[in-house]
Amino acid sequence: MEPTDNPAGEVKDLGDSLFYSRCKFLAALPKRHRYTAGHFWLAMQEPDLWRVGFTKFAVRMLGDFVELQIDAKPGDSVRVADVIGWYEGMKALTDLLCVLDGVFERANPALAEDGELTRSDPHDKGWLYEVRGTPDAGSVDVNGYIAALDATIDRMQEADPS
Repeated sequence: MEPTDNPAGEVKDLGDSLFYSRCKFLAALPKRHRYTAGHFWLAMQEPDLWRVGFTKFAVRMLGDFVELQIDAKPGDSVRVADVIGWYEGMKALTDLLCVLDGVFERANPALAEDGELTRSDPHDKGWLYEVRGTPDAGSVDVNGYIAALDATIDRMQEADPS
């Protein structure tokens, strides 16, 4: 199917998640997560404690994992859009942004041993960090994120119509 045949991605309800597919990109997106336009997800662990990770789309755009550094320390005050570290993939190096206002709790200790978890299990075990606070007011539910994915893929297709 040519991308112009179906301008919006296909979505199937899998119960706890929505399965999204478009232009060779496939992802199961947990319904309980919030999402940002910068392709981060947020999942509440307990009242006011949020776990944050890259979406599958983000890690696909970054490429194979190379290195990760989180500079924020437990107890640090953080705000939305603060640079709290960086992530290097084979395709790109990107700043790691905070997507909450609050207090940095911790980085994912499992990533020190296996940073590839960010790619192999991005929506669960590959989480990046936790913050106690308030999510970015611009974060959206799974349906809002699907609309953002469609818009992102549209822009990519316009930039490279081949």
